[in-house]
Amino acid sequence: MNIVLMGLPGAGKGTQADKIVEKYAIPHISTGDMFRAAIKEGTELGLKAKSFMDQGALVPDEVTIGIVRERLSQQDCEKGFLLDGFPRTVPQAEALDKILSDMDRKIDHTINIQVDKEELVARLSGRRICKVCGASYHLVFNPPKVEGKCDKDGGELYTRADDNPETVANRLEVNMNQAQPLLNYYEAKGVLTNIDGQQNIDKVFADLDALLLEGSRS
Repeated sequence: MNIVLMGLPGAGKGTQADKIVEKYAIPHISTGDMFRAAIKEGTELGLKAKSFMDQGALVPDEVTIGIVRERLSQQDCEKGFLLDGFPRTVPQAEALDKILSDMDRKIDHTINIQVDKEELVARLSGRRICKVCGASYHLVFNPPKVEGKCDKDGGELYTRADDNPETVANRLEVNMNQAQPLLNYYEAKGVLTNIDGQQNIDKVFADLDALLLEGSRS
């Protein structure tokens, strides 16, 4: 089962990815994780990626796609994978299709978790981060037990500069514009499913689970 998971910041992708990975025993592959692993292992592509990252530059598609190819060829991906953060553009999606075609595989599901922009602004602007461990909380949906303190280590919680409502709204607009061509691409291929992300977490996963179970039987 090969899955691309999409959704705007604050839509709950991380939470649902964890649930999918736990139930279906497939690896959760994010762009950041792939880069870090390739750099740690000292692969040729990993070192190339590091050279761009050290300069604060975007890693070119050819390097990113090469790292994706290496990662998807590993043994733990034989029964499927969950891609998160890749592809981000139509050319990357086309490259992914070529990688999988070479492996005699394909994307089975592209899942887009949909949440209204106003709701996303409310979710993101209520986020608080631990200065020590980076754990994430929310004033409404996941508040800390002690106001302003991390449950895990007592670290001080802070608001990221880009989590104020105006900045969040602008960031979401940019993300929406970037994501739409990719959504159109997967819709045209007949593998896109939109899931209502404004439901509670368990109901969102129930809808995801029903989709994946149906797909695994077909």
